[in-house]
Amino acid sequence: RWQSPVPYVLDKSLEMNAKGIILQAFDQFRIKSCIDFKPWDSERFFLIMKKLDGCFSYVGKVMANGQELSIGASCDSISIAEHEILHALGFYHEQSRYDRDDYVEIVFENIQSGKENNFRKVNKNDSITNGVPYDYLSVMHYGKNAFSNGIGPTIVTKDPAFQDVIGQRLEMSPSDVLELNRLYNCTSSVAFMMGCSFSGGSACEMSKCEDGDVVYFKSPPKHINTNHSIISVPGVGYFMHANTAAGMEGDSAWLETKRLTPTRSCPVQCLQFYFCQLGNQTDQLNIWVREFQDERDQTGTLRLVDQITGDKIDLWRIHHVSLNATKPFQVVFEVRKGAGNSSGGFSIDDINLSETRCPDFTMQFDHFEALIQTSKINTAIYSPRLYSPGGYAYRVGILLQAPSFALFVQLLSGENDERLEWPCPRRQVTSTMLDQSSNIQQHMSKQRSFTSDLSTSTAGSYLWDNPRKIGNPFTDKNNETIYGGPWLSFGHFSSLTEIREREFVKGGSTVFTFKFDDLTPLVNGSNLPCPGM
Repeated sequence: RWQSPVPYVLDKSLEMNAKGIILQAFDQFRIKSCIDFKPWDSERFFLIMKKLDGCFSYVGKVMANGQELSIGASCDSISIAEHEILHALGFYHEQSRYDRDDYVEIVFENIQSGKENNFRKVNKNDSITNGVPYDYLSVMHYGKNAFSNGIGPTIVTKDPAFQDVIGQRLEMSPSDVLELNRLYNCTSSVAFMMGCSFSGGSACEMSKCEDGDVVYFKSPPKHINTNHSIISVPGVGYFMHANTAAGMEGDSAWLETKRLTPTRSCPVQCLQFYFCQLGNQTDQLNIWVREFQDERDQTGTLRLVDQITGDKIDLWRIHHVSLNATKPFQVVFEVRKGAGNSSGGFSIDDINLSETRCPDFTMQFDHFEALIQTSKINTAIYSPRLYSPGGYAYRVGILLQAPSFALFVQLLSGENDERLEWPCPRRQVTSTMLDQSSNIQQHMSKQRSFTSDLSTSTAGSYLWDNPRKIGNPFTDKNNETIYGGPWLSFGHFSSLTEIREREFVKGGSTVFTFKFDDLTPLVNGSNLPCPGM
């Protein structure tokens, strides 16, 4: 087994998009396990990620002076990166387990000649399962037609319900994560700081206090009869609610996490939670960070990092907040009563905090299935104009093509165009359809990425060039003329059938997040600088 952090090198042969995806996969291991990764620094054993012929890895720590792991052509997805890294960490394919015959049948007559070795069974002594049951959902499981000669499936599940499940390529499954943590004796994770779904009424070591008659309590407010964690079962489960129907303007209730200490070199944290607002539009949900100078500091210094106010929201809404704490800290949720009458208040559920970067933009579609089914084919829904961390203007959108849909990004003209480099170089855009289960360590989201390059259109212009040069004008809602470049699509992204799997739709809502990253430091390096630095 490897010692954490695992040293690695991103070889120059890798495509730029693959380099970015490998780093994204590392973050998933950091959130879900105690396995960390670091750029190689003279260690004898290290992984060298290359673009070779296909997607493959050795099993376990077996080679000194650079153990090859290939992310070849068309292998640049986070699921494949996780799959190959799990091999390197000691995982065999799921259908190679010693007990696989109890769960699947391998149809050898349907396997391509010469490929039979891919279906060999590992003996019990070498099959490291760590007491985790056979997992049809494992990212390490082949699909039903793997290496088929065209006659029929090569793998048939004993339980027919899983025949079309095996071979999923979303992310590591919860059982994959459990097996990894048992294999490496993990008792904590590298980047996950805390989570709370208020399951069983637990407040997850958070404390409450009130100033006036606004109070926190774990009871459903009027019009909301379920929590976000178990949204399909009305009246079951818990969430935190601050009632603003009583009290005076300015009264507030506080919910504070325990003291948390950043451990990673980059002072970056992402707070994710869901909220509802059924009070007055002047009520406030304030998000504070209380930072402490040292262990002797018992008071700390409060810093407001976000505020939510405005019209009622009677469906659960996801929210992300970047904290950027550099010292030990607490997160403080304050609900403050505004002016005017209130018949409800703010509700909070499914809190997750990790030492990773927040998405740049989030789109949430309520009643999403109905939206797909009732919209005209090729209906496009756009975000407002956004700006990347480096200043490029763009927008993202969804193209509804019932029963499926596509996602896309479009470069726009913006205020920084004259000082930017064109064509837009080495920017990776990542879209994620979020698994909305309550604990992000259990997520199996669907993610796609592509990276800007010097590709050209049929007319010969660069696809990622300045929209003022190659784009078409349109007028936005502020009556401003903006130039838009070509739609750069992630292709067919998903369908009604797929979004009903996992928890892509919850309470009727589906969530998409987007990131826009500059991969230029990976041209000659193996790591990215801290965000904002």
